[in-house]
Amino acid sequence: MRTRVTAHLLSWLTARDSASPLASVATAPILLPLLLLALLVWPTRTEAGPQAAAKATRAKAAPAPADGFVTVNGLRLHYVEWGDRAKPPLVFIHGLDRVARTVEHLVPYFIDRYRIVAYDMRGHGDSGWDPQGRYLVEDHVGDVEGLVAALGLRNITIWGNSTGGRVAQVFTALHPELVARLVSEDVGPERPRQISDAYARRVKEEENGWATEDELLARLRKANAGSAEAVLQAYVRYGTKRREDGRVVWKRDPNLVKGFVATDLWRFVGTIKTPALYILGGRSTIVPPETQEQLKKTLPNVRIVTMPGLGHFPSDEQPAAFVAIVDAFLENR
Repeated sequence: MRTRVTAHLLSWLTARDSASPLASVATAPILLPLLLLALLVWPTRTEAGPQAAAKATRAKAAPAPADGFVTVNGLRLHYVEWGDRAKPPLVFIHGLDRVARTVEHLVPYFIDRYRIVAYDMRGHGDSGWDPQGRYLVEDHVGDVEGLVAALGLRNITIWGNSTGGRVAQVFTALHPELVARLVSEDVGPERPRQISDAYARRVKEEENGWATEDELLARLRKANAGSAEAVLQAYVRYGTKRREDGRVVWKRDPNLVKGFVATDLWRFVGTIKTPALYILGGRSTIVPPETQEQLKKTLPNVRIVTMPGLGHFPSDEQPAAFVAIVDAFLENR
């Protein structure tokens, strides 16, 4: 609006100048103050909605979280949280090999509106390792049930990426009374055998670790070219430890491979009535077109959005754009 008013005043002044130089001299004392008023006082046009909020938050850093532990199903689980505990909970569930604080780059976008909780899944980070190697999706879901009960969470927005997304889907199916919104990042109800076999090979290849954190970072940069440096650094900082011989290794139980098997969760996911958002990376093949169609046919309140050119963790590659999609979904009540 300010721009239009200024343009009109300038146009009028120019027209008067060309018509009569004497007239412009006579009217200048009136027009010039009006022009300055339009430039200095008239409110600027501002963006509204989720995209504006995402842009405004992009440069912020997450504050240090509060750390806690709960004992669930015989295992000590580590969790972190940010924000006001009186606000609605947003529960993040990380992907395989990651840890709670690998979602830290997303926290500034939500901290003003949510109580944010993230935890290290069993076998990851600072949480306990299951002595019997129980790492199926259903085992992780049981841990979320215990964590949610211990923290007294309700009206939850639950967001999981990769394996965490599978856990989030099943938890939502089993507990519609607790979940208000589901966000699943580049994962559906199925895990084909080729994916589980590839993970088992990678765990074997990485068992000797790396000489330094920089060596591991260089590998991650190559494998995750689209991810921000801060995201990869957090991945290494919070997701690794020094072995007794000084080698840098992931904080993970090698027996995770026992639970990372071919999986079909349609018996759970097919019952979801809660509003659900699936955000997929355009380069990823984890959720093929036929699975997307089945989700649309089966879930009454589903939305599927593909982010072109992105991989398996689109929130790592374009967090602001990803959050804008999430916000539009959360605001559509």
